Amino acid sequence: MQQRTGGGPGPEVARGATVSQTPEQWRGVERALLRMRRMVLVTTMAALTFATAAVLGLPLGPVWALPALLWPALAGWGWFALARNWRSWRYAERADDLLISRGVLWRELTVVPYGRMQLVEVTSGPLERKYGLARLQLHTAAATTDATIPGLVPAEAERLRDRLTELGEARSAGL
Repeated sequence: MQQRTGGGPGPEVARGATVSQTPEQWRGVERALLRMRRMVLVTTMAALTFATAAVLGLPLGPVWALPALLWPALAGWGWFALARNWRSWRYAERADDLLISRGVLWRELTVVPYGRMQLVEVTSGPLERKYGLARLQLHTAAATTDATIPGLVPAEAERLRDRLTELGEARSAGL
């Protein structure tokens, strides 16, 4: 698993204030997530290219099939955009909450307190299983604070699920 430390989004500190916590240990998601998403991109764009070329080129002539080249150009841009998006996904476990950060243009930092978690589940669709990946889904009382971490190795997703469930039960018992 590729791990990244430090340099990630952290809490803003007011001038003159001190932070008593140690820096978070940020972890990235698996590179297999990037490979899976790129495979979906290339497959989709190839199908669109051939469909566009066939629909326009067969009845109207080969010159009219040139707009089909838009799809490979879009796939080239998507190839690099997917890499940037993959690098933006990370998470950090803290003493009282879980931080999930993602996004390139619109950055999002989700903080999920352990005591607010109601359900933690690990899912893996057929394509994710083919690439050896799983997705961790966190459900809280508020629908807007549900969080997901895609692209985890199943063993890490299960470890995280068990740890978060354990911490969630301990924190909610104190309410």
